[in-house]
Amino acid sequence: MLYVTLKALHLLAVIVWIGGMVFAHFFLRPAVGALEPAVRVRLMHAVLGRFFGAVLAAIAVALATGLWMIGRVAKQVVQAGGHFNMPLEWTIMATLGIVMMLIFGHIRFGLYKRLSRATQALDWPAGAAALGQIRSWVLVNLALGVLIVLVTLIGVPR
Repeated sequence: MLYVTLKALHLLAVIVWIGGMVFAHFFLRPAVGALEPAVRVRLMHAVLGRFFGAVLAAIAVALATGLWMIGRVAKQVVQAGGHFNMPLEWTIMATLGIVMMLIFGHIRFGLYKRLSRATQALDWPAGAAALGQIRSWVLVNLALGVLIVLVTLIGVPR
């Protein structure tokens, strides 16, 4: 029962992160494009600040639950006298998940800080430039997230 609960939490964390990127990139960003730069930059700054807080929590949940589930399966295999070899799909999921976390760190602690400084300075062109960079990296993370989901569901051809 604990494993199922942790797997559900893991999946919900991933849904929050990937779903939020889909919403922001394909729905919110195009809709705010019609707004004046000052309004658009302020709005995106506020929305992204809230979303990035949720992503930090989702990362913590996904990382903790993922490590725990891998560790639990490894422990069970070893206790049963076997040798644990992590499945290729899990290795890909874990590796790309860590890459996504590192990219998010760059977005949140680098690019979002630039956006915050531009917003505070009322520098709308700099804010728009920061938003453009954030959008590009979010698209990379979204592609990686979708790839992880596909690998996990479909597997890797052998």
